[in-house]
Amino acid sequence: MSTTKPLIIGLTGSIAMGKSTVAQMFEGAGVPVFDADAEVRRMQGPGGALLPAIEAAFPGSTGPEGVRREELGSIVFGDADALARLETIVHPAVGVRREQFLETNADAPMVVFDIPLLFEKGAAQLVDVVVVVSAPAEVQRDRVMARKGMTEEKFEQILAIQMPDAEKRSRADHVIDTGTPLEETRAQVEALVDKLKADLHK
Repeated sequence: MSTTKPLIIGLTGSIAMGKSTVAQMFEGAGVPVFDADAEVRRMQGPGGALLPAIEAAFPGSTGPEGVRREELGSIVFGDADALARLETIVHPAVGVRREQFLETNADAPMVVFDIPLLFEKGAAQLVDVVVVVSAPAEVQRDRVMARKGMTEEKFEQILAIQMPDAEKRSRADHVIDTGTPLEETRAQVEALVDKLKADLHK
């Protein structure tokens, strides 16, 4: 049994900054990644563990295919109380999965927690090092507006609940610039992994 716990890297960034791509790059560099959003999707998918509680709180929002995302989204979008109810169902379950992930990877030198709203939800205290993924605002806007079903209004609402990118960067221990070609971004990630590993052995 390892006596040292893994270094926990908190990976975050605003919408369309390339966080999922960077998470895959960390995995490619041999660092286990816990993707909070992917866990939620699994638990809300067909036969998912959260379906009974979500259906009880929001009748008609689930079916054989799992959570009906559009129905549930229309209930909680813009309704702070409904969103808070949903979060009290989802967040504790994600916390359990996160602990299981840590136990599974107890011998890894470092792990990544991919947490979209790391600062907004006060999750920074869960991690040892914060890495923010960032790109120029015009690159972010182009990526967002290329998404299916995205509108200017939706984008503005998402930005309104997310901490400004500049503030995230100022709070970060490390920033990965994704406004560059993929290979340059990958090189940044690999250099950071090497640096953090070296720091562990100091």
